[in-house]
Amino acid sequence: MALLLSCCHSLRWAERVAAHRPYPTVDALLAAADEAGYDLSRADLDGALAAESSLPPHPGAPPAARTALRAAHAAYESSFGHAFVISLDGVRPGERLDRVLAGIRSRLGNEPEEERVIAAEELRRLARARLALRLAEGLTTRHPEA
Repeated sequence: MALLLSCCHSLRWAERVAAHRPYPTVDALLAAADEAGYDLSRADLDGALAAESSLPPHPGAPPAARTALRAAHAAYESSFGHAFVISLDGVRPGERLDRVLAGIRSRLGNEPEEERVIAAEELRRLARARLALRLAEGLTTRHPEA
């Protein structure tokens, strides 16, 4: 259960995913994780979003970029009451800072309910990516290549 909660900080989500194991394939597990994300109540989503935190920029990021990111995160959190969430799965490391800044800036103009829908979708994508990563790490740990 701890592994699931590290992917999405919702007990309901983790319980839903765990309840249907064992899964025949990784794809089936990831599909179940997606489905469980769609079933979160408003309170479940609020709790999961409240447990998220803003990721700091890469340590090598220029000072101006670090300042801009801190200011953007603060503005977002002030507007919506939770950390900005975005899935960066498939985004190259060198493009992540720009993607986060652009995402925050574009979403700051959203109405609260519109942003809630977007944040919920990003949280589902983020949970799926985290789960896939943890599974990959576990498989690598158990079956190291010679």
